[in-house]
Amino acid sequence: MAGQQEDLTQGVDAALAGDWETAHAIAQRHEGDSAADWLHAVLHKIEGDTGNARYWYRRTTHHLDEFGDPSSELTAIRALLSR
Repeated sequence: MAGQQEDLTQGVDAALAGDWETAHAIAQRHEGDSAADWLHAVLHKIEGDTGNARYWYRRTTHHLDEFGDPSSELTAIRALLSR
């Protein structure tokens, strides 16, 4: 699964760099993976689509208001992927 982890890490890095489209495409590619679904949720939170973000958060163990800002949440996803 190293390839998937690397791909998702690239997705997180894209999101941190403001490249929403690339990050979203990567999250979609790995739908069903817990980190990918969490990334997908954060991306929709960044987009301002709270309803869609909540849908993706329900597929994870996290929730919309767990982190103060998307950057810290993306950093947490990146840390999870580096384990």
